[in-house]
Amino acid sequence: MQTLPQTRDLVLIGGGHAHALVLLRWAMNPLAGARLTLIDPNPTAPYTGMLPGLIAGHFDRAALEMDLVALARHAGARLILGRAAGLDPAARQVLIPGRPPVRYDVLSVDIGITSDLPALPGFAEHAVAAKPRAAYAARWDAFLRDAPDAPRITVLGAGVGGIELALAMKHRLPGAQITVIDRSVALPHMGKRARAQLLALLGARDIALIERTEAVRVEAGAVALSDGRSLRSDFTLGAAGSRPQDWLADTRLALHEGYVSVDPTLRSVSHPEIFAVGDCAHMTESPRPKAGVFAVRQAPYLHHNLRAALSGGAMRPYRPQRDYLKLISLGGKSALADKWGLPLAGRAMWRLKTRIDRKFMRMFHALPDMETAPLPRHHTQGLAELVGDKPLCGGCGAKVGPDALRHALASLPRGGALEQGVGDDAAVLRINGARQVIATDHLRAVTDDPWLMAKIASVHALGDVWAMGATPQAALAMLILPRLSEPLQERTLAEIMAGMTEVLAEAGADLAGGHTTQGAELTIGLTVTGLAGERVLTKGGGQPGDALVLTKPIGSGTLLAAEMQKKAPGRAIAALWPFLTQPQGRASAILSRDARAMTDVTGFGLAGHLDEMLRASGLGAEIALDRIPLFDGALAMAEAGVASTIMPANRAAMLGRIAAPSSARAGLLFDPQTAGGLLAAVPEARVEAMLQELGEAGYHAACIGDLRDAGDGPALRVV
Repeated sequence: MQTLPQTRDLVLIGGGHAHALVLLRWAMNPLAGARLTLIDPNPTAPYTGMLPGLIAGHFDRAALEMDLVALARHAGARLILGRAAGLDPAARQVLIPGRPPVRYDVLSVDIGITSDLPALPGFAEHAVAAKPRAAYAARWDAFLRDAPDAPRITVLGAGVGGIELALAMKHRLPGAQITVIDRSVALPHMGKRARAQLLALLGARDIALIERTEAVRVEAGAVALSDGRSLRSDFTLGAAGSRPQDWLADTRLALHEGYVSVDPTLRSVSHPEIFAVGDCAHMTESPRPKAGVFAVRQAPYLHHNLRAALSGGAMRPYRPQRDYLKLISLGGKSALADKWGLPLAGRAMWRLKTRIDRKFMRMFHALPDMETAPLPRHHTQGLAELVGDKPLCGGCGAKVGPDALRHALASLPRGGALEQGVGDDAAVLRINGARQVIATDHLRAVTDDPWLMAKIASVHALGDVWAMGATPQAALAMLILPRLSEPLQERTLAEIMAGMTEVLAEAGADLAGGHTTQGAELTIGLTVTGLAGERVLTKGGGQPGDALVLTKPIGSGTLLAAEMQKKAPGRAIAALWPFLTQPQGRASAILSRDARAMTDVTGFGLAGHLDEMLRASGLGAEIALDRIPLFDGALAMAEAGVASTIMPANRAAMLGRIAAPSSARAGLLFDPQTAGGLLAAVPEARVEAMLQELGEAGYHAACIGDLRDAGDGPALRVV
């Protein structure tokens, strides 16, 4: 729980090696008052030193990936999954397409380089660049699945990287015919003896080398050369040197050949509030070649100097070494080591390289568990059981249990303009002949990205209106901000308003105002109204034989709980966000035409909300576990024992009402859903057409079972 206000924004662009190490150091000793933000388009970042081993098949993808989602959680940083495309130093903001700018007080850039060839015709359509590494690894993996028996592979660039990757691909596909092309000579920066060894190895592995020739065009299945030849190529890789990211040219920062010019403290020579490290930076007083070793060595100096910039302390200069140990993979489990022109090659060098690489990655693969504050020595009975050993979940995982709510609301009075109140998704008011629905909802933040959280909360709150078959009309926002300085309050509110209005405008609703206060943590809520016709959909009204249609997968509560515990795969969390921000308005319109009953699946889980429909309709139901879609990663986390805070209460509320297998998959029926899908009872004859229409509208919908006459046993049977 946050206790001190935040007053300054530190933003890191890029999850490169230096920034990853800064995040580790920050986790051990955060600077009070600083709000830390990491911006990267991907939920993971590859460790480049192990990429040739991945390409060769020695490592799996997990072995060389740093999970930025878990790392950001560990460091207490907010992670924005987006690609920086510009910088406005005057306004001190980072430009990210598709979302509002991110403001900063101090900024650091660690975005690496690219080896794409935009000036080469056909490259973008028919080739892949070796850098960024993640895109290349993904394309290579896809190629392996459908590679011909004797594929032809072309590598553009005969530097160390190109040769290393050519050897790795040859090891993985021994029958491949690989050609390496360079406009100059191969390995120009290697020592004479090391270069001779590598060139001899190319010949021994039957890898062709064409020097002093360049590609003039890349085609589908071929590469045209400047000497008139055309090489067949099933997979074309660009590794011809490196170049800076294009958007840096428009930042008005001082640049050297497109790279950010920095002084010995790693600060921009033109903008002292901006730092740059790794391959995207040019060290003006001690230029060095582009190599990951320098980024790793820069990290402690960057960490110190960022803290100094935020707190007014003294800077420390970074003095890079003149030479460094180069360890080059040779395809098989062998490597070449080169320093001071004295090369050594063999399996011992591979073991040395692997030991260094694995030691580096262990820092990111063994993040310590979150610690819960110990209870006071003297405390009441039941406190330890209530607190538990896991942090309180966010989203609908923080909701009060269904039994407690049902008992508390049972005695509420009803009358006046209130046509329908407690017991359904929204209240129904009749005003001068018109029918209006009104509902309210708020969420404890599941992400520290205010814009993303605002979108999730808006979709979640609108779900009650859509579940009634109504059209959203207006909304009032209810916000609790963590303690922030006024500039940070303004920045945060701007991001929240942008997220809210984006969702509301798409739904046809207006944001009419609201209320804001400060508290321990970010909480976002909305009260929403909608206009309904003469037919308002409720939880009741289903008939025996009706099919049950669900418009979103389930398992978000388990994934979000796992993310808080740094156990969820970052890719699974990144894949979850688009589902949680997917509006259900179109789905509501499709289902409302024929649905007899409808609700949205949120805090009480699929089983709990289906049970509310069964109670209201006086029916039973049978659903099939294997027909219920799950979010990627949810089942694995459930099988690992991860569960949301409210899950035990959801399960307890269904005692005697459900007959289900005892399995992790069945347990997800009680998983609370944040911004969940709609669940509708529709005539069986309309199911196929509805599912097709929902699919065409972008929904992952499924028919999960049907309604039946209530029997003597449990109302809900799971098969």
